[in-house]
Parts: sequence; C-alpha cells; structure tokens
Amino acid sequence: MLKNTKKIKELYEDIQRKIFFAVPGNWDELYLYASIINRLGNIQTGEMYFYFMPRGILKRKFINVYEVPAKYDIEEEEYLKLIEMLYNKIKELRDEFENTKQPVWSNITITIKNNRFKIEYNYDNLVGGQEAYYNHHIYWRYKYLKMEPHGKKEKNAIEQYLSTRSKSRKKDEEYETGIYLKRKVNIVTYDTTDFKNTQRVEYLARKAETKQIKNQILSNKNLIEREEIKKWKII
Repeated sequence: MLKNTKKIKELYEDIQRKIFFAVPGNWDELYLYASIINRLGNIQTGEMYFYFMPRGILKRKFINVYEVPAKYDIEEEEYLKLIEMLYNKIKELRDEFENTKQPVWSNITITIKNNRFKIEYNYDNLVGGQEAYYNHHIYWRYKYLKMEPHGKKEKNAIEQYLSTRSKSRKKDEEYETGIYLKRKVNIVTYDTTDFKNTQRVEYLARKAETKQIKNQILSNKNLIEREEIKKWKII
C-alpha cells in the first residue's frame, strides 16, 4: 500500500504545476508516461512523453509534447528545458519512494481528466532498448489514448510487447485526487506578436530553480508513422 507522505503529496502538486506550465492553450485531458531504470554501475536510463487533447468544437486529435514547439511557434531548445524540469521532478518523486523505504517503481502513467489527477505506479522489469521502447510506446498509446495500430508494424509491436512483457510480482498501484491548482497560471509566456523575430519562452520559475541540474539529458529522434518521439537517456 502506498505511503503518501507530506513530501510526496507536495511533489504531486509540483508535478501538476509543471505539467500545466508545459501545455499551452486550453485542453481537456492529458496522459503522461515516464520510466526510470537503474542499470549496473548506477547508470539510469528512461524516457518520458505525454499527449494532450486540445479543447475545441472541431475534429480533434491528441498532440504529442514534442510537437508543441512546431505547432505553437515556440523555440524548441527553450521549451525542452521546461520538459527537462518536469522529468527531473518525476525523478525526485521516485527518489522519495526510495527514501521512505517503499518499493521503487519502474514507470508511471499520469492521467489528468475531469479535474482529477491520477498516477499509476508500475513495477515491471523494464529492459530498455530501442525496440522495447518502440513496442511499449505503441501499446501505451493503444491502451490509454485508444489509438488503433496503423499497419502491420504497429500491430506486431503490440503483440511483441505483450508476449515479452516481464511483469513484476509487485501489484500495480495508483493514487487519485482532485486538482486544486488553477490551469490558467502558466509559466510559459508565448509572444505571438511577431514570432519570427521575437518568439520566446520565459521561465519565471527559473528564479526558484537555484539548484543546477547535474544530469544531462540526451534526446534521439525516432519516427512512429511520421510522428516524432524523443527518448530521454540520463547519464
């Protein structure tokens, strides 16, 4: 059973806040996946991505976090700094589980919908690797976003993931609570008056981020049916 200490609950709020800062415009629902794997030699690897559904009356589809800079005319390098801050906060949550002597999870899925915040903890034995990342991503989209696989490659990816999944004996757990933060408070300021010359992202929270980030995050681009996905590797 989860022990949600005061520190962990504070981290939940901070993660919510950083998600709201990173998603522009009005939206109805969001699904985030993050994994952190400890390898031999105390080396960590993992990945993070999220999708959100913009609000509107026309035909809508989920937007991948790594499509945001292009779709909203935001400077990509600066925007990815904000995503890095979010991922580091999730790492901090995992560290707190270890500090409080709780079973350490391998990956999480965060859902924000209908003013509810839900976080699912998974304890599978993740191996990692390019093919494993791809297979899981396709399965995860199918499970949470209801995105049907396109073509034989994606169908095979789901089948392969399910056949090779290494489940832990530890049962998955989840925590759900209401959202009390106001979404309109957005740390990202989008200057659209003349984005070709003056487009910028202002990080007001950088003033509070006095601690330098020690981990360098490297990103590699891969295509999933013309959709850009970036995988995080922590060294």
